[in-house]
Amino acid sequence: MRRRLVLAAGVASVVVLALGLWPVYVSPQREEPAPADAILVLGGAHDGREELGLRLARAGYAPRVLISNPYEDSPLVNRICHGGYSFEVVCFDPSPRTTRGEGHYLADQAREHGWERVIVVTFTPHISRARFVLGKCWDGQLLFVDTRPRLSVPRWAYDYVYQSAGYAKAIFEGCV
Repeated sequence: MRRRLVLAAGVASVVVLALGLWPVYVSPQREEPAPADAILVLGGAHDGREELGLRLARAGYAPRVLISNPYEDSPLVNRICHGGYSFEVVCFDPSPRTTRGEGHYLADQAREHGWERVIVVTFTPHISRARFVLGKCWDGQLLFVDTRPRLSVPRWAYDYVYQSAGYAKAIFEGCV
């Protein structure tokens, strides 16, 4: 009997936690794209985010796209970084190779060029944590958009744990 109660309490806790974090990971605050100084595509799975960043630039939302490129050898990113576009494409290797490194790079570029608004492209479960981390680095306006990928239940579970651990770590870190 005691074992069943512990199991039921564990299941109930997981359900409450999942529902409580739903607005953070599953339906985070997103913005509509608007004219900006740059588009920042955060590194991660090649889930269409690079293409979305380029589409937004082609549509005239910003004159430049910053592509985080923490990959040793990605044919997709290498092709993007060496393609000819009617807008500027800047590929950079963040240091560290994390969202915090991407935020540090963004802050440096924004200060150097006087940027006020940046569109950030990432994937759904990462939006809230990326907003928190990038916001620690730069106080300009960040507009978050995503590719709205279809994720499996196991992938959602993984991202709940991964993003939560990232949040816990980010609480104790500054930008640099």
